[in-house]
Amino acid sequence: MAFPPQFMEELKSRVGLAEVVGRRTKLTKKGREYSGLCPFHNEKTPSFTVNEEKGFYHCFGCGANGDLIEFVKQTEGVSFPEAVERLAAVAGLPMPVERPEEKARQQRAATLHEAMELAGKWFTAQLASQAGAVARQYLGRRQVSEEAVSSFRLGFAPNSRTALKEALIARGVSEGTLIEGGLIIKPDEGRESYDRFRDRLMFPITDRRGRIIAFGGRALGEAPAKYLNSPETLLFHKGHVLYNMATARQKAFDTGTVIVAEGYMDVIALSDAGFSQSVAPLGTAITEDQLQVLWQMAPEPILCLDGDTAGWRAALRTSERALPLLRPGYSLRFALLPEGVDPDDLIRKEGAGAMSQILDNAQPLSEILWRKEVADRPVDTPERKAALEKALYSLCDEMRDPAVQTHYRAFFKERLWQAFRSKGQTPRQGSRGAGERNRFVRFANQGSDSRFLRNSSHRTAVAPAVGRREELILLTVVNHPEIMENHYDTLASLHLSSPQLDRLRRAIIDIATVESSLDYTDMAHHLAKRKLSEQVKGLQGPTTKSLDWFVDPAAAYEDALNAWLHIVARHKVEALQKDLEAAERQLGENATTENLDRLKMAKQALDAAAGNEADIEGFGLASGRNKSV
Repeated sequence: MAFPPQFMEELKSRVGLAEVVGRRTKLTKKGREYSGLCPFHNEKTPSFTVNEEKGFYHCFGCGANGDLIEFVKQTEGVSFPEAVERLAAVAGLPMPVERPEEKARQQRAATLHEAMELAGKWFTAQLASQAGAVARQYLGRRQVSEEAVSSFRLGFAPNSRTALKEALIARGVSEGTLIEGGLIIKPDEGRESYDRFRDRLMFPITDRRGRIIAFGGRALGEAPAKYLNSPETLLFHKGHVLYNMATARQKAFDTGTVIVAEGYMDVIALSDAGFSQSVAPLGTAITEDQLQVLWQMAPEPILCLDGDTAGWRAALRTSERALPLLRPGYSLRFALLPEGVDPDDLIRKEGAGAMSQILDNAQPLSEILWRKEVADRPVDTPERKAALEKALYSLCDEMRDPAVQTHYRAFFKERLWQAFRSKGQTPRQGSRGAGERNRFVRFANQGSDSRFLRNSSHRTAVAPAVGRREELILLTVVNHPEIMENHYDTLASLHLSSPQLDRLRRAIIDIATVESSLDYTDMAHHLAKRKLSEQVKGLQGPTTKSLDWFVDPAAAYEDALNAWLHIVARHKVEALQKDLEAAERQLGENATTENLDRLKMAKQALDAAAGNEADIEGFGLASGRNKSV
């Protein structure tokens, strides 16, 4: 079966070669290419390369080479049509049906391409003619260089009702082709057809291969619409195309980024200033298909938006549209310009350096989402704080990738914690009075000091050494909640072996996220509200008569913090040692590259964590202890 060229082009644009190859062998980006171990023969040193931009792979060891379709054929043992069908399923593209009308459609497309190319040349000639003087003056005022005029193939549509129509029909293009290509308009009531673009500066719009498929026109005189684009045609679907994408692809690949501006002139100004990796949507908000095109060009496109309300609204629309499509390593950044300034204005007035600074300070998508929800939202009551938290987590629910969703939840939790803290407050030092020691009991309606109970039935049944350490980690935070002021992330990322203790850990984190400046009494109160006082009571031991005395609320904060950091570091090291042992076992059972990499990473993590225990010199002095007891 012969597949239509447009279908094959769309298929390859939606499915990245490196993505498909990466499912078979681990790839590492090196400059403009990817490299890895060849999936077609056994080797210890990588000799396999993938060039995403050019769309081919090659092994210098065994000589295997080909494109996306060939890779699927060679690795899955299928025919060409079957390979196309499998890739179409991945891309979400319906398979074309080979019918006589499809062949006719391909022939029409070829004819339309020829007509659009002739129109582009005619518009270019008009710009250089006497009739194009006004358009040339406009370009001069906008400081558009001659190089940009030439490279973007700018043109001019004269203020004539039928000039283009007559010129192209004289060159053998039929009226029907001109209508189908959107170059002329045929009124319904049977009147004579006329040119769509009149008295406008013309911007050719190309496909990924650089072929003209449509035009955009900027009015130079009075007109109902300042900008006018070609209608949807057999060649042109504006939600799938970006202005300048054919030219920007190479520079985007070289620089590792792509800039998304709002309009034609912004793209031209950026390119003229050295940022030729610039593109723009075509008068609409960025679509899902355009996001996929952008991610094929660079993993984190920068949206460079005008510094006004419309620019901010565009940022919000794009950020919301991107949420379901996010995946590890692929996101968006936003470069927001000063109020009332667009890229063209900034470059003309302040130069390329000012533009570089704006781009370098582009904010990640996570920051835009946070700003969206907190803007003009009061959070001065628990209910309003809860509403903000719910709104942020609702955004996470829209993310389909579980890893991305998990990290966004952690990010928002941390930002909530920071936002709800009292400003300028630091953890309190010194010991508490004995009057605070029974407050857990008071909130839990107990009749004795639960901190000194032994052998409680609520103790968690885990191995004594690890289990008691995990208990002490939580108990220290419960009795010294000031620790959460500066070490929230440490507790949030900690893995505990006991499900019951992990439940308590999550409760402490939730409390600290919403409540700021917690002290012992506050923490006791909130845990009691969650019916966790009994569990906390079960963790208590003879703390004042053992080496665990630092967990006591009366111990100095400095001593409690140092001891807590020490046992947390020990806990992490032991966990990493277990990971290393597991990686060694896996490599012994199955000697694969993936298992070897896992072992290397486990060793690196353990080496990095070793020696991070807290300095406990002088431990106990702040609490009035001259030596450890």
